[in-house]
Amino acid sequence: MQIYLALDDALGHLVIVTHSLAMKVEVYGMYINVSVVIITRNAAATLARTLEATQQYADVVIYDNGSTDETCDIARSYPNATLYKGTFKGFGPTKRHAVSLAKYDWILSLDADEAPSDELNTAIQRWVTNASPHEAMEILRENWMLGQPVRHSGWGNDWLVRLFNRSVCNFNEAMVHESVLLPKNVHVNRLDGKIKHLAVTDLAQFLDKINRYSDLRASSGRLTSYSFPVIFLKSIFAFFRTYFLRLGVLDGWRGLTIAVANANGVFWKYAKTRTEQYRKH
Repeated sequence: MQIYLALDDALGHLVIVTHSLAMKVEVYGMYINVSVVIITRNAAATLARTLEATQQYADVVIYDNGSTDETCDIARSYPNATLYKGTFKGFGPTKRHAVSLAKYDWILSLDADEAPSDELNTAIQRWVTNASPHEAMEILRENWMLGQPVRHSGWGNDWLVRLFNRSVCNFNEAMVHESVLLPKNVHVNRLDGKIKHLAVTDLAQFLDKINRYSDLRASSGRLTSYSFPVIFLKSIFAFFRTYFLRLGVLDGWRGLTIAVANANGVFWKYAKTRTEQYRKH
């Protein structure tokens, strides 16, 4: 294993890059010439599963944002993976920067708790050979919660643009709930296969996400400051929308839990925004 130190000029801090000597051998013919881009923080519980499923790819960029578990050690153990360490600037900006570190223009964006199916990898390998940069592909994400896929609650039929050419497309600047910006001349199609997403493996993850995401949304300065009665009503509607309008009731206790979590997320992002206004006065 070789370790390189490099100054990350784009974000103005020191990054540590590790790269296996195996990647020095030019044997890319066996690989898919697409860069997989993943940002991580304390993802040791799921990252190995993701990297096992992406061993066919010639380039896997892992951009770590301060892990204190075994995430970085896991990343270093895969010969097609390159590890960078840097600062988290919000999901959109951080993913944009991670994309800039990739070897190839074709980008497959994954989270550290997601893994592409064999069918998807085969479909990508076949498609990318003759693809135009002005094409982007939606991929079906199957969201799992505690050992079972969730079919409703806003989690089902989850098609996302995850394969794109960075010379034409990239992520937006959203702090949370980022997405790929698609110019009008980009044609979007769909690929066979799916991404299996281990969205929740422990109910405590809901609480962590609610706190982290509400902090990010409140600090963005883009949320309207509502009175607390309005915040309460918006939270009630978030529950109603998830559990009834999005058929969370059909997902049993999982749907109920997601509905309650969504209501909490709405409450806390607006509550934090409102209390910030109080602090300023």
